[in-house]
Amino acid sequence: MTTAEHRRLADSDDSRAPWRRWGPYVSGRQWGTVREDYSADGNAWAHFPFEHAHLRAYRWGEDGIAGLSDLEGHLNVAVAMWNGQDDRLKERLFGLTNPQGNHGEDVKEYWWHLEGLPTHSYASTLYRYPQAAFPYEELLRVNGERGVQDPEHELADTGVLDEDRFFDVVVTHAKAAPGDLVVEVTATNHGPEAAPLHLLPQVWFRNTWSWGLDDRRPQLWRDDVAAGPGDGGVVVRGEHHELGSVTVRAEGSPRTLFCENDTNVAALHGEDAVPAGHTAYPKDAVGRAVVHGQADACNPEQRGTKMAFWWSFDAVAPGESVTVRLRLTEGEGVTADAPGDAEVVDLRRQEADEFYAAVLPEGTDGEDALVARRAFAGLQWCKQLYLYDVTRWLQGDPGQPPPPPGRERNSDWRHVNFAEVVSMPDEWEYPWFATWDLAFHCVAYAHVDPYFAKWQLLLMCREWSMHPNGQLPAYEWNFSDVNPPVHPWAAWQVYCIDGSRDRVFLERVVLKMLLNFPWWVNRKDADGSHVFEGGFLGLDNIGLFDRSDPLPDGQRLEQADATAWMGLFCLKMLRMSMELAREDPAWDEIATKFLVHFLSIAQAMDDIGRGHARLWDEEDEFFHDILTTDDGEVNRMPVRSMVGLLPLSAVAIVPDWVVDELPDLTDFFDGWTRRRPELQDALLHTNHDGCALRTLSMVDRRQWRAVVRRMLDEGEFLSPGGLRSLSAAHRDGVQVHVGGSDLGLAYVPGESDSRMFGGNSNWRGPVWMPVNALLTDALRTYGRGAGAGRPVEYPTGSGEDVAIDQVAARIERRLVGIFRPGPEGRRPSTPVHHPTGPLWDAHPTFSEYFDGDSGVGLGASHQTGWTALVAHFVCAPDGIANR
Repeated sequence: MTTAEHRRLADSDDSRAPWRRWGPYVSGRQWGTVREDYSADGNAWAHFPFEHAHLRAYRWGEDGIAGLSDLEGHLNVAVAMWNGQDDRLKERLFGLTNPQGNHGEDVKEYWWHLEGLPTHSYASTLYRYPQAAFPYEELLRVNGERGVQDPEHELADTGVLDEDRFFDVVVTHAKAAPGDLVVEVTATNHGPEAAPLHLLPQVWFRNTWSWGLDDRRPQLWRDDVAAGPGDGGVVVRGEHHELGSVTVRAEGSPRTLFCENDTNVAALHGEDAVPAGHTAYPKDAVGRAVVHGQADACNPEQRGTKMAFWWSFDAVAPGESVTVRLRLTEGEGVTADAPGDAEVVDLRRQEADEFYAAVLPEGTDGEDALVARRAFAGLQWCKQLYLYDVTRWLQGDPGQPPPPPGRERNSDWRHVNFAEVVSMPDEWEYPWFATWDLAFHCVAYAHVDPYFAKWQLLLMCREWSMHPNGQLPAYEWNFSDVNPPVHPWAAWQVYCIDGSRDRVFLERVVLKMLLNFPWWVNRKDADGSHVFEGGFLGLDNIGLFDRSDPLPDGQRLEQADATAWMGLFCLKMLRMSMELAREDPAWDEIATKFLVHFLSIAQAMDDIGRGHARLWDEEDEFFHDILTTDDGEVNRMPVRSMVGLLPLSAVAIVPDWVVDELPDLTDFFDGWTRRRPELQDALLHTNHDGCALRTLSMVDRRQWRAVVRRMLDEGEFLSPGGLRSLSAAHRDGVQVHVGGSDLGLAYVPGESDSRMFGGNSNWRGPVWMPVNALLTDALRTYGRGAGAGRPVEYPTGSGEDVAIDQVAARIERRLVGIFRPGPEGRRPSTPVHHPTGPLWDAHPTFSEYFDGDSGVGLGASHQTGWTALVAHFVCAPDGIANR
């Protein structure tokens, strides 16, 4: 491909390439994160709450609205605003902490990511800002009065957005060159009356000087000499000991306000607590000057480590737009022959259209193209600089009071030391990486930025992230939690999407996964039975009880999904090793290793040793978790959930070329199964169109058809918007008596009705994109192997037989379909609290998960991360070709 953006990407095959040096790497929320928590009890939400964010300097990052920064996060630029009514400057997104929300943490704002190119040469986002005072107190109070059975009280419910009384603030970043960036802010009044607006793009250095490690303080200052006479704008210079020199030029004649990015100690702890020599102009000075009219709040010398350009618009007429622009350059400023600000924005916008015209398949429907582009934009905007040195965090800094005793979080992960741009699930509710989420992000990323996708997968395996024992970190709240091992699956997907050519990447992934695999075998297969445990495994509340809770002595939960994940792990390692063995026969033995492991796991699904219980239930014709005891008692968990569908994902085709190109593996394959005939059930032979196909599958044909029959039943798993996480047949609930206790659950298609795992996500009915992607990929694989020429009824009971790979395509069309406008213009996936109308219906939203009946978006409202898989479905409507 030869678009301008593809050429930039060709020059950016390094994480620190010039075009990647600046990007939207500023978090949507830094307060309330584990990194900023120095409490004894580990209550991150309470230790650094929203109310402190405008007063306290952050230790490990920054946050802002539509922010950008350099790769190290030294210099940050973000937009603040004030409507003349709020009691504070709007400089960060507001939301409820986990204890404050009746369904866990929840952002209470509206914004959409509009555009994003992988090199961040062009990006734009829209923030919807009320013209009335933002109802902070009401949102806190009303949600605090509600329980898990009640709907959430949202910003639109307060009435402040009625009659479209809001500004749409569109922030655009466009690069003229790697170190030359335009920031354009356009605000449009959609209300019926003129309204005031203050726009305050802020520029500041991250505080690195308050911690006793490096007392060098960078500086920003106004340079009226550089601005020159006339309408040359306003110029601010900056100097940083690592970043170097920067120049920021603002169009027109905005006022400039300067202060320091230091904590307001007096506001937090009283005047008596202010140390000698502490600045008189702390980080909240801009807000006090603008909102509270404190003329002496900011530094009259026009210098500091934080500043704002202040444009005031007394009355923006209905329908009128106002625009302000900044130009940030490394060094001394824009050269005389450089294109103008507006010209840069227009050129990069055109190049974005050309790039996505090349990325999206020819003939893609216009609405699907919009959805895919918005999904890719969300991925780009959710990249964040992630700084976290666990050893330093646990010890505390020499310039600060020592952390209180009793801090244990992540103490087994002292080797973790991140200073990287990482793909985050969500810029606000999940402003930290989650390893299994990230793996799915990379599958979507591979369509637009294969290098970044590969780098992110490898990043989770590097020595500063992977534990010395081989475990991958889960997420910062508890790195030791167990995420499903989807890295090999994602790596194979990325390799294929990228043209099946980067064998060095494949080698690096396989070598790292050779360290991860023994951790699973040694830690999560308690008795060597090849059936695995693992706790919640990302599926939160899907079980009858919290699967991560310790069980009484002698009891063990044998998990169908954990075992399926390990079967999938083995098959992808086998497939990647076979691919590598085509050029290096040394990989033959690695392929053999994973073949043997897979065959043993597949056999164990039928006979797990302890109590000789089977995960397969002959009566229910489904896979279930089972609870076993030392004395042989077996309790089956008779729940039809995603746990029982996931064994379908462990399937692979043995390519035809293996027979000719890998004779040693072929001989071993045939000899092993001949010597161990009990393992042959996992090898399915098919002859179709004159081709002999061999398929490895964890489930035999009879089991496969039984599970698929339930999966494609609209009364069970198949919903209008994809595959549910729990069968709708459980609408009336399931009850089980175990160990003297009565346990139960029921199909809940929407928000969680319990506080298990915080109550902020729900796997008891809703549709989740990541597991849908795994299952549709598995269907295609089976359909091209053992299922070739063997159609299935779709939907179950319809009487229509459909080829299996086409079943996968139809499920994906249902998933894409929830983002398309309905007959009245509203998209099914739009959260219920979003008003209806042209200003709302134009924007698809990417929620964490979706109602199992209606497809309505639920949970985190900006989790473009794995929900960006919808773009993967659009870009690869027939799946990836190389199997």
